[in-house]
Amino acid sequence: MRIGIDARFYGSVGKGLGRYTEKLIEHLEVLDTDNDYVVFLRRENFDEYVPKNACFKKALAQHAWYGFSEQLLFPFCLLLFRLDLVHFPHFNVPVLYPKKFIVTIHDLILLHYPTRKCSTRTAFFYRMKFAAYRFVIARAIRRAEHIIAVSHFTKRDILDRYPAARGKVSVTYEAADSACQFLPSEQTERLFGRLGLLQGAPSDARFPFVRDILKPYLLYVGNAYPHKNLEAFLRVAPLFPAYQFVLVGKEDYFYRRLKKRVEEQDIRNVVFAGFVDDRELSALYRFALCYIFPSLYEGFGLPPLEAMAHGLPVLSSRSGSLPEILGGAARYFDSQAPGSFEGELRTMMHSETARQELILRGYRQAARFSWERMALETQKLYTSSIKNKD
Repeated sequence: MRIGIDARFYGSVGKGLGRYTEKLIEHLEVLDTDNDYVVFLRRENFDEYVPKNACFKKALAQHAWYGFSEQLLFPFCLLLFRLDLVHFPHFNVPVLYPKKFIVTIHDLILLHYPTRKCSTRTAFFYRMKFAAYRFVIARAIRRAEHIIAVSHFTKRDILDRYPAARGKVSVTYEAADSACQFLPSEQTERLFGRLGLLQGAPSDARFPFVRDILKPYLLYVGNAYPHKNLEAFLRVAPLFPAYQFVLVGKEDYFYRRLKKRVEEQDIRNVVFAGFVDDRELSALYRFALCYIFPSLYEGFGLPPLEAMAHGLPVLSSRSGSLPEILGGAARYFDSQAPGSFEGELRTMMHSETARQELILRGYRQAARFSWERMALETQKLYTSSIKNKD
C-alpha cells in the first residue's frame, strides 16, 4: 500500500498539530516496514524531518494552509504519487481531491466561536472565510473513509453537528512526552534572566543555579486565541503580586493584543516569554509552581497533559474535553464563574500537600496515554480504509 501523510504542519511550525503529525510519523516509522509512505512538507519544515525508515520518502508541497493553492493545486500534487490513501491530520482537506482519505478532527472550535474576534481580517473577509471553513469541514467529514477524533468529547461534538458521520468516527488519543531535556546551568540562568525571573545572583559558584534565586512563577504554554481565555490572567494576576505569570507562545496578533492590554492596565507580574525551544521549555516546566489552563474549549488539551508528564501540578478550567483527558489529576475551576479561578488558585498555592498529591496523580495520568498506541491504532485505520470498497 502507498500512503500519503499531509505533514505541512510537521514540527514546531504547526504548534499542537505539528506535534501530533511529528509523533505520528515518528512512531509509524518504527511500526510499519511493509507499506510505503510519502510525507508532504513545506520548505520551512522540509529539512526538519529526516526519514529513519526506507519505506518513508518526503516530498515538497509548498501550498499554504487554508489558501487557494491548497484547494486548487495541492490535489494535483497528491495525484502525481498514485496514493492508495491520504491522511489529512487537520480538517483542511482539498475539496478537489477525488481519491480515498482519512481525516483527523481535533476540535470544532471555529463552529463554537464564529466571531470576528478570532480574525484579523475585515468583517466581509471573515464571513467568507467562515463560510469556506464550514463547507470544507462538512465535505471532508462526508467524503472521508474514516474520521479520527482525538477525544470522546470531540467525537460527540462531530456527531451532534454531522449525524451522517455516525459509524465512521474513531477516538485515538494523543499523548505527552515524558522525557525532560536539560539545559546547561549557565543557559538556564540566561533564560530566567532574560525573562526577569531571577531575584539575584547565586552566592556560591559551585551551585550556579538553584530554585531559591527564582521569583515564584506560574506557567501557561500555548497560543493566545480568544477561546484560550488568557484574559483570565489579566483579572487574576494583580491579586497575586508575589507570583509571576509566565505565558509561553510565539508572538502573533493575539499575543500582541494581549500584551498591549497588560501594558495599558499596568500589570507588572505577567511575563511574555515568546517562543522557546523544547529544552528551554523543559527548564520552565521544571521550576514552575503550577501550570494554569483557563481555556473555554478544548478538543484534547495536550499542554496540561505535557505539564503533568513534567511533574507540574495543573489547575485547569472544566471546559470541553479537559475533565476526560486530565481526570482526577488536575484541580478545576469554572471559567464562567467569577471568583472560581482565584479561589482554586489560592487553595493550590497555600497547600503544598495538595500540590504534591496532584504531581503524583499527574504522572500516573500522563502515563495512561501513548504516542505508540496512537500510531498503531491509526495504522490499523489505514489498512481498513484502503480495503473499504468504493
